[in-house]
Amino acid sequence: MGDLISSLKISAAGMKVQGSRLRVIAENLANVDSLPTEPGKSPYRRKTIFFQNILDRKLGLNLVEVKKVGLDKSEFSSRLDPSHPAANEDGYVKIPNVKTLVEVMDMREAQRSYEANLTAIRSARSMLTRTIDLLRSN
Repeated sequence: MGDLISSLKISAAGMKVQGSRLRVIAENLANVDSLPTEPGKSPYRRKTIFFQNILDRKLGLNLVEVKKVGLDKSEFSSRLDPSHPAANEDGYVKIPNVKTLVEVMDMREAQRSYEANLTAIRSARSMLTRTIDLLRSN
């Protein structure tokens, strides 16, 4: 029964970090058009999330957690928009380094991982319930 409880803890930790990952992705997508307000300022910079394994000494399990949320240091692109208040002397405005396709693909991957962990939790819970039912009937 301890293995089932351990699998529940591991899957719950996986769901937690994937939920955090989805929040970071949602913020990136929400700011895909967040331009600077004046020349020389930077637009929204894409956020990234990093995970790490930690040993839960109490449980004796390796669990995953969010290590940090960082910033993507890739270069900003620019587009020609001379009428924008943040346009430089050549008429170009820096745009966020968020690529919608990359974010959507990351979102799908995080969603699948979240769902896989949820399925594992449901299976472990079902096995625990069946085990308890078997113990009751004897």
